[in-house]
Amino acid sequence: MNRLEEIKAHKIKEVNLKKELCTLKQLESSIYFNSKCVSLKKYVADSKRSGIIAEFKRKSPSKGFINKYANAEDITIGYMQAGASALSVLTDENFFGAVAKDFNSARKYNYCPILRKDFIVDEFQIIESKSIGADAILLIAKILSPQEITNFTKLAHQLGLEVLLEVHDKNEILSTQEINVDLIGINNRNLKSFEVNIEHSIQLSEYINPEIIKVSESGINNTETIKLLKQYGFQGFLIGEYFMRQTNPGMACRQFIQKLKS
Repeated sequence: MNRLEEIKAHKIKEVNLKKELCTLKQLESSIYFNSKCVSLKKYVADSKRSGIIAEFKRKSPSKGFINKYANAEDITIGYMQAGASALSVLTDENFFGAVAKDFNSARKYNYCPILRKDFIVDEFQIIESKSIGADAILLIAKILSPQEITNFTKLAHQLGLEVLLEVHDKNEILSTQEINVDLIGINNRNLKSFEVNIEHSIQLSEYINPEIIKVSESGINNTETIKLLKQYGFQGFLIGEYFMRQTNPGMACRQFIQKLKS
């Protein structure tokens, strides 16, 4: 069993336990459940915005804790004041060190699109995403079949959520190209070696329908990389670790976006 299979197996057990503790009716009673979502797609595609999806995460499976005691309220507000187009907030506790109040704080104090980033393996999590105030969810092609992605995307859209589909290779792009996702993210991290290579986004960009918003994920730590990626049609840039390792992630984001604009 590789690392990703291990994570999926753990997540399935975790979700099954959640189902025993919380009913769909309880999720649907949330104050957010009937609220209109903010479009991640529109905010990322808006040329007047930075295209940066600033991520809040405490830990990564490959590197351990990045910023264990980070304050989600302060940092996510800092990201938005800095000019980020959207937020990405991890909700996985076991592998990413998230706590429930992280997403809650981000939602309470920000009115921008927020991507719930987790390992989605069950429809229950999609309904849960709507109940906590997410605007979009991440689906990872590596751990889902095309049929699961199709079904999950349909449910997400019924709830008003958008879908960012994360792919890692050409086959995943080609096998899912008929699915009506809202954005496609290319993860530059090799999930076996955990090495990061920006060229991965560039090499795969030609296989993506030009009408779909393209997002490059992982390993972006300078503005020159973003300028290069834009030449290949990328409009979104998910940055987490680079900001989160700084003493003041919000300020780091502000300085990054200022340099990008200049």
